[in-house]
Amino acid sequence: MNVVPRELMTETPVSSADFRGAMRHLTGGVSIITAGRGKDITGMTVTSVTSLSVDPPTLLVSVNRDASSFPLIRRYGAFGVNILAADQLDIAERFAGKGGLKGAERFAGSQWVTAISGVPLLVGALSAVDCEVEEIVERHSHGIVIGRVGTIRNSVRTAALAYWHGQYVAVDQDEDAARLAEVSVPARSLRGA
Repeated sequence: MNVVPRELMTETPVSSADFRGAMRHLTGGVSIITAGRGKDITGMTVTSVTSLSVDPPTLLVSVNRDASSFPLIRRYGAFGVNILAADQLDIAERFAGKGGLKGAERFAGSQWVTAISGVPLLVGALSAVDCEVEEIVERHSHGIVIGRVGTIRNSVRTAALAYWHGQYVAVDQDEDAARLAEVSVPARSLRGA
């Protein structure tokens, strides 16, 4: 079933600043999207990856159409999703453009393998997923890229890198569970008193 786009009317237009402020409350996992083949490669840091379907395994990512990755995703019909571990902040910043690095320069300093599709996948990522483009839906400034998962490389690592309120934060299941237990003990003691 296809939905026909229509004009949406709101009582008060929402400003870009208000929208960005609202979205800062949404915690997102940090991933590197990689695109291209051989020396014609680039990548970008995103928090817009989400699963779409388990059967068949499919995910989607929103990519700004002005980003250097977008034309390579379109040209080669493939992309990689590299879900970052908590200690990979330097990689996230490098692919977000810190230091002015572009294209293949962003890959220096990290170990990469070439996926079946030809895209680079990060060694040591929590998960590295090779995707074939099924469809690109262009809306406003972005393309919603739907990718069929071809292969997955999972790590045994567990601490993830997330982005919240304009900052990178580490999320570690074991450490965070222990902290929550420490905080909740006094609350339980007060209730029993």
